[in-house]
Amino acid sequence: MRSYRLVLWLNLLALLAPYPSLASPSTPTQTADQSLTIRSDTQTADQITGVVTAIGNVQINYPAQNIQATCAQAQYFRQEGEIVLIGNVYVLQNGNSLRGEEVTYWIAQDKFVAVPRPNEQVESIYLVNNNPPPEQPPSLPSQLNLPPLPPAATP
Repeated sequence: MRSYRLVLWLNLLALLAPYPSLASPSTPTQTADQSLTIRSDTQTADQITGVVTAIGNVQINYPAQNIQATCAQAQYFRQEGEIVLIGNVYVLQNGNSLRGEEVTYWIAQDKFVAVPRPNEQVESIYLVNNNPPPEQPPSLPSQLNLPPLPPAATP
């Protein structure tokens, strides 16, 4: 059993070689914050198409955009710069969350498109700043926008 796992591990590393962010946590030209980490029960990577497919308990971490996501299945289309998440998708970015059955994320545009299950809706929760910064009072009389004073009466 141990030799089977080793062979499977070596085959997976060979498949992921063109995908440095998936094969290792970081490379000399890439910091950990720039990497896209995908964890799942199983993964396949196609060197020809540039597609990585993750199935089962998928967890995605993309620190460069402060994104964390979970879903049943994900496909990373390297050439297109696109990630498609399918099955009970939950995305968290900067405290804002998104839930749907299928979510597509375009990396370069930092854009999400979500689709619900049939007869359901997509759910988004956004943090709203209810406390806008207070307006600064004018510091000089010239900033008060007062009408000019009438000329003084002469005696």
